[in-house]
Amino acid sequence: MPNQRCFSLILAALVVAGVARARLPEPPAQKKDYLTETEADKIRDADTPALRIKLYLTFAEDRLKKFEYELARPVPDRRRSEMLNALLNAYEGCVDDAADQIDVAQEKQMDIHDALKSMRTKDKESLEVLQKYDKPGPNFDDYQETLEDAIEGTKDAISQAEQAEKEMLPAPVRRKP
Repeated sequence: MPNQRCFSLILAALVVAGVARARLPEPPAQKKDYLTETEADKIRDADTPALRIKLYLTFAEDRLKKFEYELARPVPDRRRSEMLNALLNAYEGCVDDAADQIDVAQEKQMDIHDALKSMRTKDKESLEVLQKYDKPGPNFDDYQETLEDAIEGTKDAISQAEQAEKEMLPAPVRRKP
């Protein structure tokens, strides 16, 4: 019966490991690497998906403005390509996270009509800016792929916001007392 004893020992070890694992505290939510500490705190403090959507859109807009600033600088530094790609990735991350909040709001059946309207408007404006840079120019090859990803992510977010508006119940109408 050595095989049964070995099996029993392995089973016991797995049970002990499972109990020990179950007692470990959950790791804290990871901070998004494209958000500053202050921005991450604002997102954590926002108590509704609508507020988080608006914050993510503000942060995305900030990344896009920084991207434009870096492109317009007359004297590029040696890490310019890295910076441009990081800004575009951060922009896309914010847009994606804003779109993810739509799902959260739908699950909780929350009214986010205003946030969706704002999202559509801001994302369409951002899409125009991104598309303006989607043409060959100085160092275009350095950030072209990331730019194309940002354009696709923005289009997806616009589509998701439009779809959510169609699926959501209309906002409640307040009646005068």
